[in-house]
Amino acid sequence: MPSVRNKKKPSEVLLYAAPSKNADLRWFSDFQAADPFPAFSAGGRRIGLLPLLEVGRAQKESAFDEVLNLTEIINDLRRTNPQAGIADAITFAALREGVQEFRVPSDFPVGLFLRLKELGLNLISVGSAQDERSAPPLFANRWIKTKKEIDGIKAGNRAACAGFKVVEKILAEAKADKAGKLLWNKKTLTAEVLHSHVQIAVTAAGGQLDAGMICAPGDQAVDCHSEGSGPIYAGQLIVVDIFPRDRASGNYGDMTRTYLKGRATPTQRRMVQSVRKAQQLALKAIRAGVTGADVHKQVAEYLASLGYKTEKAGEQYVGFFHGTGHGVGYDLHEEPYLSARFPKPLQVGQCVTVEPGLYYPGIGGCRIEDCVVVTKSGCQMLSRHPYRWEIA
Repeated sequence: MPSVRNKKKPSEVLLYAAPSKNADLRWFSDFQAADPFPAFSAGGRRIGLLPLLEVGRAQKESAFDEVLNLTEIINDLRRTNPQAGIADAITFAALREGVQEFRVPSDFPVGLFLRLKELGLNLISVGSAQDERSAPPLFANRWIKTKKEIDGIKAGNRAACAGFKVVEKILAEAKADKAGKLLWNKKTLTAEVLHSHVQIAVTAAGGQLDAGMICAPGDQAVDCHSEGSGPIYAGQLIVVDIFPRDRASGNYGDMTRTYLKGRATPTQRRMVQSVRKAQQLALKAIRAGVTGADVHKQVAEYLASLGYKTEKAGEQYVGFFHGTGHGVGYDLHEEPYLSARFPKPLQVGQCVTVEPGLYYPGIGGCRIEDCVVVTKSGCQMLSRHPYRWEIA
């Protein structure tokens, strides 16, 4: 076994997770795997402890400076300690690098945390990557996207657009029966039918809907995260929110369009036009140095000035009751946020969604969403799809 180095590097980072489910490890390793493994930093180097079956692929594909064979380390340690496991292997590899102290995320496995403490490592828990109130985050620079990551977000959005095209085609071909229920291919058109056809289109375009999607007709959309179900009727607003992960890069796209089969009422048309103008207002407001709270405030005040009240009606909130947007990348929702709870200035290279919405029972819901990257003087679009929403 290699000898322990004496040089100590405090406050390094230790992770144990599956990159397919953990955005921090996916970013840290630039490696895709379905099973969890440990990885840590040491003096500016990134070290992964991979099981035997993944070592070769990780050496070729990952961003690790060193890939250690976790299986071999555990087998070697069991020659003197038959009970040795992952915690022992982590401790051995860390001490070999002269590291005795790590920062770990708040969702680090409790059992592993306690065992590593027993073995002598000092672990300091820090905030989750998805908690914008945490300070400092594990990887503050993860929110500043590289060109490769931006290209991945664009690819995710292109997959989303493939889904919108299918929705538009089906709605164009659908016919209403005497009761207003839409029929397509001589069968009732439902939210579930749209879901299944969007899934096929997104997959064919290189995306995967691992977090689901939304196709919510009528008042179902007032619950803005309702996936939607059941028959679709002519004259209903239909909120379609598609957020695929790009399979090649692991980055998410996130786009929403609102549709209606037939002709909208004046009330529906005014609401959709107001949401679109609110989105344009936000797009003009975004630039480096402006806070997410400021952008959101402008949108909220604009919609309120048009008479759209945000309030609790019975057990349900109505109006504009969510944030204007959120960061997107290896996580679907991450820092920064365009919301009242995010007073930090936006930075060049951050990627955010811009998605104002309005929701009222009896009228339905409307949300329009695109992705942008923040620049010094404004923002650049990372998604592109028409806003034609009334489909004859």
